[in-house]
Amino acid sequence: MTITLITGANKGIGFETAKQLLELGHVVYVGARDAERGEKAAAALGARFVQLDVTDDASVSSALATIDSAEGRLDVLVHNAGILENGVIDGPTALRVFNTNAVGIVRVTEAALPLLRKSSNPTVVTVSSSAGSFWAVTNPDRPEFHLTAALYSASKSAATMLTVQYAKSQPGIKFNALEPGFTATDLTAAFGGGRSPEESARTVVRLATLDADDPTGTFQDETGELRW
Repeated sequence: MTITLITGANKGIGFETAKQLLELGHVVYVGARDAERGEKAAAALGARFVQLDVTDDASVSSALATIDSAEGRLDVLVHNAGILENGVIDGPTALRVFNTNAVGIVRVTEAALPLLRKSSNPTVVTVSSSAGSFWAVTNPDRPEFHLTAALYSASKSAATMLTVQYAKSQPGIKFNALEPGFTATDLTAAFGGGRSPEESARTVVRLATLDADDPTGTFQDETGELRW
């Protein structure tokens, strides 16, 4: 039995990831900031709900304590919670975006490490973005070259770097980041188009179900490793 926690799992890629991992037999905890939406999503999936706001230390600690009490360990952690900026670039907006997209990863990872160390095959997956890849945003052949989203891109650069650094400092735990592909979700509604969350979730699921001797410290999409 594999115990999995997914942050921001009440909709979009997180919801579809939860659905697919449940089909593979995982016990999935749907982490969501909004209790009503999270409970509704968990009920629809047949998953378990835990209130989790990645920007709130007390909420994160309480969520991991709940999982510890019920399960005694955590096998898979998926960092999926994330936000876009609203077009404004200023100090308060930067703090808000980085607090969710980067600092939130630190909060949840640090709270989860004691439980992950109790797993026989601990795995952490970060839903990052090639919008934060220096290679992609400077390559005219890539769609990211034309994307202007300074705070989101910078925060995703930080998310990928955190993943790589955790992989180095925690060699007993796999840490990998991914570019899920341009996906039609609430987050990207302003851009229009995009593929289904179900399709994008497949890469998350692949990285969440790696064997013990599979790679760590990578940044990937559905085709394999990406430059970043």
